[in-house]
Amino acid sequence: MSRKVVRSSKFRHVFGQAVKADQCYDDIRVSQMTWDSNFCSVNPKFVAMIVDASGGGAFLVLPLSKTGRIDMTYPTVCGHTGPILDIEFCPHNDNIIASGSEDCSVMIWEIPDSGLTTPLTDPVVKLEGHSKRVGILSWHPTAHNVLLSAGCDNMVILWNVARGEAVVRIDSVHTDLIYSASWNRDGSRILTSCKDKFMRVMDPRKGSVLYEKEKPHEGSRPVRAVFTSDGKILSTGFSRMSERQVALWDPKNFSQPLTLQELDTSSGVLLPFYDPDTSIVYLCGKGDSSIRYFEVTDEAPYVHYLSMYSSKESQKGMGYMPKRGLEVNKCEIARFYKLHERKCEPIVMTVPRKSDLFQEDLYPDTIGPEPSVEADDWFQGKDGKPVLVSLKDGFTTTTKTKEFKVVKSLLKTTTSSGVSQPDGGSSVRPPQSSHTHPKDRGMFTFSLKIKPQQQKVDIFIHQIKKNSLQSHYCRKKSPSK
Repeated sequence: MSRKVVRSSKFRHVFGQAVKADQCYDDIRVSQMTWDSNFCSVNPKFVAMIVDASGGGAFLVLPLSKTGRIDMTYPTVCGHTGPILDIEFCPHNDNIIASGSEDCSVMIWEIPDSGLTTPLTDPVVKLEGHSKRVGILSWHPTAHNVLLSAGCDNMVILWNVARGEAVVRIDSVHTDLIYSASWNRDGSRILTSCKDKFMRVMDPRKGSVLYEKEKPHEGSRPVRAVFTSDGKILSTGFSRMSERQVALWDPKNFSQPLTLQELDTSSGVLLPFYDPDTSIVYLCGKGDSSIRYFEVTDEAPYVHYLSMYSSKESQKGMGYMPKRGLEVNKCEIARFYKLHERKCEPIVMTVPRKSDLFQEDLYPDTIGPEPSVEADDWFQGKDGKPVLVSLKDGFTTTTKTKEFKVVKSLLKTTTSSGVSQPDGGSSVRPPQSSHTHPKDRGMFTFSLKIKPQQQKVDIFIHQIKKNSLQSHYCRKKSPSK
C-alpha cells in the first residue's frame, strides 16, 4: 500500500512577520489614486512612497533608518504637475529614481546620500514623448541607463536616459491600455499584457511581437505577467466568474497553460513579485490583507502553494527589497514594504533555521548593482548577462566613489545633448534646486547666467534698498523734536 508523500521543499515553512511598531514609517499620507501600481519602491538605501499632494504630484524618499513618525513638513520630490502613478529606483545606482505621472512626462531624480533636506523640484532629466499619462516604468536589468515607460497612449518607449532620447517607440502593437510591462532576466525580451486581452512577448529593440496569447484569462479585469527564470511566463488574472487566477505558460506553446489555478473571488488586482534565486512568486492583491506565496518548479502542477501571510489591515501598495538588501544572517529571503493608509510597514519573510551561519542553499549568487552593458551598446544589439555577487559576507551597497562616477557621467552626457531633443525628447536640469547651497547639491555646482537687463534691475533694486536703509538710519540718529 503506497502512502502519499508530502513534496519536499526547503521553503515549505517560510513564514512572514511584520516588524515592531517602532520600525515602521508612520503618519504618511499615502496616495489615494486608484491606479494599479505598487506606489512604493525600495532599495538597500531608501524607501520611496507616492503621497497625496495638492497642486501636482509628489513622492516621499526616506533613508531606511528613518523609522518612526514622519513629520508633515518632511521634504518631498514634487516636480510633476499632475499626480504620480509609478516610481522605480534604478537597479544600478541606489540614488537615482524615475517617476511617471499624469502630466505625460517621466522624470529622473538624484537623491542625496543623507536624504532630502529641502523639497526637490528640479529633475536631473525630464523625458517627454508620451501624449497621455505614464503609468508603468521599468529599468533594464543589465543595461546601464535604459528605461522602459508605458502610457495610456498605448505606447511603449525605451529611453536612453544618459542622452535623454527616446530610442525605440512601440506604438502600433497595442490597441488598448497596457496593464503591465516587464523584462526577462537579461533584458533581451519584454512581456506586456494589454486591455485588448493579448499577452505579448516582444523583441524590445525591433518592437516586433515574437509570441502572443489571446485571452490568457477569460475575465475582463486587468492581467499581470512576469517572466520566470527559465523563460516561462507567470500570469495573474480573472475568470469569467471574476475568480482570481494564477497561471504558468510556456511561450513556445501558448495553446494551453502548464497550470491554471483559481484562488478566490476578491476584486483586487494581484501583483506578482518573482524571486529568481529561490523560484518563489509572491502574490499581493491591492486591497487585500494577505500575501500568498508559491514555489515554481519543473514538476507538475508547476506552481506549488506554500503558505500565506495575513494581517488585519488592507494594503494600498507594496515595495519589494532587492536581494542584496536583506539580512542573510537571519535567513531572510524576502522583505516587503506594505503601504497602509497612514503608514508603511516592513514585512519580513524568513526560512526557519537553527544555525546563524550563512546558508548557501538559500542564497545563491544574486544580481548585483553593476551593469553588464552600456545603453549605446545595448541599443546596437549587444546583450549582457547579469553580473552576480555573493551574499556570503553580507553585500555592501554601492560606494560613494561608484555613485559619483555614475551620476557625473549621466549629467555630463545629458547636458552635452542640449536643452531639448528634436523629437520632443528631454530637458535637463541640475539635480537639486538652484536655491540650495553648493555643498548640499553634492558633487556638482552650476554657474547661473544672468541677462544684462536682469542685472540692471537687480542693481536698481539694491540701490533703492540701500537708500531707504540710510534714510531710516539718519532718522533714528536725528534728535526728536
